[in-house]
Amino acid sequence: MMTRTGLTFCGVIITFAIGTFFLLDADDNNPKTGSDRTISVPSVLGNQQDPGFARAFKPRTFLFPKDHGSHPDFQTEWWYFTGNLETNDARHFGYQLTFFRSALKPRPKPRDSAWATNQIYMAHFALTDTASQQFFHFERFSRSAKNLAGATAEPFRVWLEDWFAQGDSHDTLPMTLFAEAEGVGINLQLDSSKPIVLQGRDGLSQKSSAPGNASYYYSFTRMPTVGRIQVGEETFEVAGHSWLDREWSTSALGKNQVGWDWFSFQFDDGRELMYYQLRMQGGSPDPLSQGVLVNGDGKTEIISPREVQIDVLERWTSRETGSVYPSKWRLRLDDKELVLEVKPRLPQQEINATFRYWEGAVTIKGRSSEGTIKGSGYIEMTGY
Repeated sequence: MMTRTGLTFCGVIITFAIGTFFLLDADDNNPKTGSDRTISVPSVLGNQQDPGFARAFKPRTFLFPKDHGSHPDFQTEWWYFTGNLETNDARHFGYQLTFFRSALKPRPKPRDSAWATNQIYMAHFALTDTASQQFFHFERFSRSAKNLAGATAEPFRVWLEDWFAQGDSHDTLPMTLFAEAEGVGINLQLDSSKPIVLQGRDGLSQKSSAPGNASYYYSFTRMPTVGRIQVGEETFEVAGHSWLDREWSTSALGKNQVGWDWFSFQFDDGRELMYYQLRMQGGSPDPLSQGVLVNGDGKTEIISPREVQIDVLERWTSRETGSVYPSKWRLRLDDKELVLEVKPRLPQQEINATFRYWEGAVTIKGRSSEGTIKGSGYIEMTGY
């Protein structure tokens, strides 16, 4: 079984659980990984005490293309691509390609070794083949030394060995994504039909009430995508849309938060919706849950928890882990005149690794003020 280890929230990496999961001395040429322990989300994403890392306390001015590159003053960072693609005869594929940077220490120690670094990268590649009812997922790790992994802004490129996302030689867009493992691969070209969306309050996404428990967060919410997908001996020409989330932070969750449900939807009327529901102990939604509705012209409307009602209509039990996840939802946004019914493309899009969570492609249908509405998206669920 292909495995992918780590935990993301709108792209949030849990710092590989440094010291318990990714055991590495920056001069050691043989990093060791392990997935025989389950690590709780709050224990790793909680309030970080190391004063050497920068934290997200207040809104900042975003600078592009510079901010497409790395922010090493913060402990964690991610470039998070998801998409729903189809062949000419409507065969569906969902994909995820994500790159994560994590700093072991705020500043690198002076060392003579060419392998020495304080920056570690992890990459996840997942593919949902709806027609064959298959879900593939893979992971890779590397240090940033010796050009094994890294991220640059001009020209834009983030990579881990031969997996990469990169712009052309002069600009961030269009982007090329490439990943391949065990006969499963993607080679895709992405552009953007809308401006960058700054999430939260002018790009500051507060995740809990403690100051600094936040990320800087922006998205490309509609990226026309074409390219090829490989599954075994078959190659498929595909087209559709992708979504890119970019975040960097040092801490996020509060002590009473146990997980989240993250929704990203692209509708056939040209709009997009992102909403994350943070869950407290006992299952109630955190008042800091938030989202955004992106209109066809790119203008945004903030979505607050009071505007959203989420009902779980069905649940799915993993045969592998016994975990029970929501597997069908009704979302009501009465102020926006939206009623949505959401279902997974496949129920078995669960990641069972050091952190156990569910992440996968979904379909959407429902009603809007203009009549019926349809769409595709991705959902991530943690803490179940």
